[in-house]
Amino acid sequence: MNILIANITHTHYAQLICDTIAEAAAVRGTGIARRTPEYITTKMENGNAVIALDGDKFAGFCYIEKWSHGKFVANSGLIVHPDYRNIGLAKQIKQQVFLLSREKFPDAKIFSITTGLAVMKMNSDLGYKPVTFSEITDDQQFWSGCQTCKNYDILQRTEQKMCLCTGMVYDPLKVPQQEQKEIKKSVFERLKQIKQTLILKKDAHGKS
Repeated sequence: MNILIANITHTHYAQLICDTIAEAAAVRGTGIARRTPEYITTKMENGNAVIALDGDKFAGFCYIEKWSHGKFVANSGLIVHPDYRNIGLAKQIKQQVFLLSREKFPDAKIFSITTGLAVMKMNSDLGYKPVTFSEITDDQQFWSGCQTCKNYDILQRTEQKMCLCTGMVYDPLKVPQQEQKEIKKSVFERLKQIKQTLILKKDAHGKS
């Protein structure tokens, strides 16, 4: 299993990713902000996504969204293909997209709104804290993305103050210094591993 920073070579998985996210939401009976293959493709081309592959088979995905001029980022669209669930893959993907977010947007607050208890647990393990919606981005483009969720009427009735989702935020300014050092070390080690893997693949290709 390879968990990689997605790029233009992975864009042919975009439709499958969208379909898998929609199917998972239907099975769980939860709300979902739908995304198009074109939107997912843009995230891959900008290096703002993580994809898990078993050989050439799609296994999982998550992407980064930037809001409020980079003051906030969100790790969105976390999904694992049904063939690879219940093996801890979602947690691995979540950790890698979190590290990528910290590397690309070190000063940004990373936030999440979710109804999933498993995602809340993963967020908590990474240092996220529960917050009210007022502590999350006020970027209306973000909240407009909730219009395709079946619970959007609740969000409207409460004037964006609450919904069925729980808001959580990782604030880098409130993280202890030692933890900051550990996170930076993890980011460096992970990026080094990715670069080494790419170099080895390039060398192997050149010798074949």
